[in-house]
Amino acid sequence: MNDKTTEKAVELDTPILRGKTEVTSVTVRKPQAGALRGIRLQALMDMDVNAMMAVLPRVTNPALTVQEINEMDPADLLSLSVEVITFLLPKSALSAFPTA
Repeated sequence: MNDKTTEKAVELDTPILRGKTEVTSVTVRKPQAGALRGIRLQALMDMDVNAMMAVLPRVTNPALTVQEINEMDPADLLSLSVEVITFLLPKSALSAFPTA
C-alpha cells in the first residue's frame, strides 16, 4: 500500500444480497477521526467484532448495514477488518510489510 492509498476494494467470498442485487465487492475508505468516534482504538486493533460493526458502516461503499455485517461470511468480515486496520497503521509500520 502506498502513501496515497485512501481506499481499497475487497472482493467478497460470499456476496451480500440486497433485494435482487448481489454485492460482490465492497470498497473500504481510510477512516478519518470522526468515523472512529465512540470506538476504542485498541478494540479496532484487536479486530473486535462489535467495534468493526460500528466502524464498517461508516467507511464502506456501498455502506454496509449492521444486519448485513451480522449475516456476513466470517472470511469476508476478516478481509474488511484487515483493510480497516491497515489504514490505521503508521507509515513506518507499513514499510515493514511486503508488497504484492
